[in-house]
Amino acid sequence: MNATPALSPMPRTLEVESLERFDALVAGGATAMAGWHLQSVDLTERSGPLKALDPSGAMFLGCRLAEGMEQSLRARGALVFPILPGVPFDPYRPTLYTGPELYEGVTARPYEQTPDALIYAWTKRQGRAGVESAISAALHDHHIGEALQDALEGEFAGRRIVGVMGGHVAPRGSRTYDDAARLGRGLAAAGLVVATGGGPGAMEAANLGAYLSAFPERALDAAQRQIAVVPLFRPSVSAWARAALGVLGGFPGGAENLGVPTWFYGHEPPNMFATHVAKYFANSVREAVLLEKCTGGVVFLPGAAGTVQEVFQDACENYYGADGTITPMVLVGVRHWTEELPAWPLLSRLAEGRGMAGRVHLVDSVDEAVAVLR
Repeated sequence: MNATPALSPMPRTLEVESLERFDALVAGGATAMAGWHLQSVDLTERSGPLKALDPSGAMFLGCRLAEGMEQSLRARGALVFPILPGVPFDPYRPTLYTGPELYEGVTARPYEQTPDALIYAWTKRQGRAGVESAISAALHDHHIGEALQDALEGEFAGRRIVGVMGGHVAPRGSRTYDDAARLGRGLAAAGLVVATGGGPGAMEAANLGAYLSAFPERALDAAQRQIAVVPLFRPSVSAWARAALGVLGGFPGGAENLGVPTWFYGHEPPNMFATHVAKYFANSVREAVLLEKCTGGVVFLPGAAGTVQEVFQDACENYYGADGTITPMVLVGVRHWTEELPAWPLLSRLAEGRGMAGRVHLVDSVDEAVAVLR
């Protein structure tokens, strides 16, 4: 009987996400690129090294190449995924976004001309568009997921992520907004990483509170007074965003926190105060990712249909979760969750006799919520 030939080991994956990283590898004596994943790197001035290297087994994702180099790389065994024309975003994006990046240029021109708005406009034009559009969005969301995981293993390593879910309609200057901001500050001050849906209202407030936890408490009061002059993103997202930029300018270098918004709800603009923004096209992916990464629990502020959906999506995962995977759920607002939208009776009934029993909480203040999760 002939022996089955041994399979060659797969080459180790090596992420190359900058020109500096590429140059360092070449300077270090690299000769073969097997296992290299080069992502959105401008290599138009590196044709010489590319001709000298063996690119077999390498993958080029949206890299810029000099004329003729794409064909050369393919002929020598590389996989080359080209830059897709007519797409107003990088499908192979290697990093998360920031608020100022998504709102680039908003101080001089209307929001409708910013990257965030142009991408949302692109999504609305697609309808039943062809496979290129679907592939572009799917590739983007895949790479944003990888960038988010990199952040969790990098900047946020060793820290618990706590989600704050709440409605998008709370105006700046309101009691609801202030409560969410105090919650974000309290959680961040306790050493937790605050993660929200990345939008306006209570989400913005929680990101703001977390961001300003690096400053004395009076900074949060001052910032809220400053942005309250533009309480809502309607009728002008431009004015709303500029007010937030003013706060960032006055308080640079705030505490790191996370926002996970979606262009599916592109009419709800992302907020400026999440330092790391994982913005997705697919809302179902975004919601699942946000709950999955909140290993320290989730706080649910008073909200409407979207927040109720998130309560029971999280409850379902905890209901069927194995020991060690069940995370705390804290609902804030006794009257809201027992009378206005009585989710609590059903949630507490679901928890009976399950592993999640004792991990669901109903409190009446954000201070109590922080105490539960601290």
